[in-house]
Amino acid sequence: MKQQNEQKQYEYLTKTPVSKLVIRLGIPTTVSMLVTNIYNMADTYFVGKIGTSASGAVGIVFGLMAIIQAVGFMFGHGGGSVISRKLGAKDTEQATCIASTAFFLCVAFGILIEVFGLIFLTPLMKLLGSTDTILPYAKEYAACILVAAPFMCASFVLNNILRYEGKASLAMIGLVTGGILNIFGDWLLISKIQMGIIGAGIATAVSQVISFSILLSIFLLGKTISKIKIRKVTFKLSVVSNIIFTGLPSLVRQGLTSIATMVLNSCAGFYGDPAIAAMTIVNKICFFVFAIGLGIGQGFQPVAAFNYGAKKYKRVKKAFFFTFFTGEIFLGVLAVIGMLISGTLVGIFRDDPEVIEIGTFALRVQLIALFFQPICVCTNMLFQSIGKNVSATFLATLRSGLAFIPTIIILTKLYGLLGVEISQTVGDVITFIISVPFVIYFFKHLPKEDVTETVQ
Repeated sequence: MKQQNEQKQYEYLTKTPVSKLVIRLGIPTTVSMLVTNIYNMADTYFVGKIGTSASGAVGIVFGLMAIIQAVGFMFGHGGGSVISRKLGAKDTEQATCIASTAFFLCVAFGILIEVFGLIFLTPLMKLLGSTDTILPYAKEYAACILVAAPFMCASFVLNNILRYEGKASLAMIGLVTGGILNIFGDWLLISKIQMGIIGAGIATAVSQVISFSILLSIFLLGKTISKIKIRKVTFKLSVVSNIIFTGLPSLVRQGLTSIATMVLNSCAGFYGDPAIAAMTIVNKICFFVFAIGLGIGQGFQPVAAFNYGAKKYKRVKKAFFFTFFTGEIFLGVLAVIGMLISGTLVGIFRDDPEVIEIGTFALRVQLIALFFQPICVCTNMLFQSIGKNVSATFLATLRSGLAFIPTIIILTKLYGLLGVEISQTVGDVITFIISVPFVIYFFKHLPKEDVTETVQ
């Protein structure tokens, strides 16, 4: 029965028409991404009712959450990518070893983040760009997030293993449930019980623990091919390094997101709490829209990894271009709609004229960047999924690092607040220009498969 299930999954991922497969795997992931971002936006919305400084605190703590996500994604994408290629090569035993090792290592790192984060809470919040007026709110919110850090980290691993096995629908169940509970918790604890920003923190922490429990139960109930078993954990350098180096692009990408958030908050902080609050709201809205493209892209990852491991190279190429064009269409339409109602969108989260004025222009400019992002995201996901770790890591440094951080520092010095508002779009255009030659070169040198192979 086990071998039959494995063979069935192998045929599903290598013989289902590529467009249909990417959509099937992408829709649950997109739903998960949207719900995750809806509850992040719910935090921003409900906290915005408290005050402008509280709204700014959400942006400060976003940098902390990016650190937690960086660790979770490193082990999740690293382990998931290797697992998918092992399953494509029909090496189930090694897949279980990698899944177990990635999971327990990530839990250990999550505990370290929790302990050191709570010990150095005040300097950490200041490092992330908190002003003196924002600091009290940021500390309350961050303390709750840190308590839940091990569960958050581990959830990213479980979620990504499920995705890379082609079981995105099961991954969606855990994430969506947690997201819905978070939104309800925000409404209850902030609006009804009047707990303030700590209510948002508690709602997030509790929802993350519940989401983790649901995802773990899927593995414990035997719904997956790879298993989570502590006796299968290994500290062999070859295995651990393979997980870490494959996941390194995710660590770099998310880690730089945290640094970029810190730099953004610092640059915006010169213009007061309204500027930090406005840029926080703009980033939340843009990432919500971007989540659609990212969700489709994450549906592409297991297709690329599994078929590359199975040496079905034509399917890898077809999946890439289908994902790219689909993302371009969806993001383009949403970007245009967002530009037309930018002021209304910002006003939903904070009814402050100064915040709305700053946020409206910044949102319109950042939405332009959505047209350049699909090719960048698909290229980075492709290289990470197939184990091209050096190229994937370099590309991961661009959007929030090499292309953004120097840009925002230079533009802020030259143009002041305007530089803060336009820096992300300029950084995305630079990332696009650099990414395109990588994907052209890759497909030009992609190995040829047997001429008898067909691609659907």
